[in-house]
Amino acid sequence: MNSSSVLFAAINIAGSVALLLWGVHMMQTGVQRAFGPRLRTLLATALRNRLRAFATGVVVTAALQSSTATGLMVAGFAAGGAVALVPALAVMLGANVGTTLIVQVLSFDVVALAPALVLAGYLLFRRATARVGHDLGRVFIGLGLMLIALRLLLEVMHPIEESRSLDVVFAAIGNAPLLYVAGAALITWAAHSSVAIVLLVMQLASRGTVPMDAAFALVLGANLGTAINPLLEGSASEDPASRRLPLGNLVNRAIGVAIALAILPFASPWLMAIEPDRGRAVADFHVIFNLVAAAISLPLLTPYAALIERWLPAKAQSADPARPVYLDPAVRGEPPLALGAAARESLRLADTLEAMLQGARDGLAGDRRRIEEAKRLDDVLDRVNGAIKSYLTSLDVARLAPEDQRRMNAILLFTTNLEHAGDTIDRSLLPLAAKRLRRGLAFSRQGQEELDGMMQRLLANVRMAASLFAHDDPRAARMLAAEKEAFRDLETAATRAHFERLREGRIDTAETSALHLDVIRDLKRINSHLVAGAAYPVLEREGELLPTRIASAAE
Repeated sequence: MNSSSVLFAAINIAGSVALLLWGVHMMQTGVQRAFGPRLRTLLATALRNRLRAFATGVVVTAALQSSTATGLMVAGFAAGGAVALVPALAVMLGANVGTTLIVQVLSFDVVALAPALVLAGYLLFRRATARVGHDLGRVFIGLGLMLIALRLLLEVMHPIEESRSLDVVFAAIGNAPLLYVAGAALITWAAHSSVAIVLLVMQLASRGTVPMDAAFALVLGANLGTAINPLLEGSASEDPASRRLPLGNLVNRAIGVAIALAILPFASPWLMAIEPDRGRAVADFHVIFNLVAAAISLPLLTPYAALIERWLPAKAQSADPARPVYLDPAVRGEPPLALGAAARESLRLADTLEAMLQGARDGLAGDRRRIEEAKRLDDVLDRVNGAIKSYLTSLDVARLAPEDQRRMNAILLFTTNLEHAGDTIDRSLLPLAAKRLRRGLAFSRQGQEELDGMMQRLLANVRMAASLFAHDDPRAARMLAAEKEAFRDLETAATRAHFERLREGRIDTAETSALHLDVIRDLKRINSHLVAGAAYPVLEREGELLPTRIASAAE
């Protein structure tokens, strides 16, 4: 083959592989959107004993076609030690078996079904009224694209086979199975899909393009490479315990690959004698390797888990209140779990804001120490809010379902408004409290009672906003929204009463008068942020939020 032919063939192969990967991606996202919550519930209820966890790992991963996705879900359940390491490792053993099932199905001659699958998927995607039907259409289209990609690979490999170019490559590598394993592991890590790589190897082997010993070694490499991604994606956590599950799975796979390589010269002829079809022999080897590895590993999980826990002891929790607690990097690949972690972290912001308000209230009552404490809490509020925003912006937007996108926007709106409320306390309310103490100013008894009443009501609204954010209840949203009008009325009444006292000479200085009004305005502004961050998104979704309060002019 000349250089232009080689380049053209390389582009065709790369395009076919890209189509195969895209088909796998469409299948995964379709299943996750259609059945993701049910699969997560199924997985959560199974993490009690190793056999049940193993079987559930098989089922969930067979549906998702991604052991990485299953691993991220299990890592989310295991965050903070809520799930023991033994059943979590058992799930991963089941996930490794689950990824082999689609390879088994596609090892039969089902390429002719590709047009029918794409057509059925298109009709479901465009015509289905229910969201589940829409997502199932994505699954069928993805499966059809995978079959089309496999057929294209066979076609584009034909000129290369005739030129015997690959024979030169394999002859150069020689009898070095470790090179095949390392190469396949690297490619699988880059592609994020062992299913696609094993299918590719299966197609190459079926045409005799790849020697069978090399094909089996490539399958082992694909099994090893798929265990690398969860470890790298979860390694951002400072706690070594968060890496126990992915590292345990990777080491387990590496030991299995080493043993399989040692017996491969003896097992290869035996397997070929049982299954003469080269493509199906690759698929069978893929299944047998994972089943045998699971059978050997399951009884040994208890001492193995104890060893991993000694390797990676849990890090002592830092006393830094600004350190995020619930933002688990291991679940970033699972939007519902990641959004749940971000929402839980956001409630910490509400607790911090409430503590700041309590400090401001005590500061206005004369406690200088509480003013300084409240000012330090603003730094906590800012840092945690920044961590939440960074966490959410790192999520893969393409994997967000419409309800996930809505929830992410609600979290960002809630946290942004809480930060603005904290800034109002830090930059205005606390300096006003410090100014009152520094100049020895005193509110009248009635004025102090007004401020105490508004502050107490504002603290209750912070708790209401946090509850509304957690439960998304329209009734609570209406109650909180009504508080904006109530605070507006309180401000009006307090201002009117204040000027009445000023006219009657019951206020010592004009400075005290201005300070009193400034505090009232700050409290009203903080309450407006609570309403905008928690109540308005719910009311807008329910169609109960007017676009403007200004009456339109008569035409």
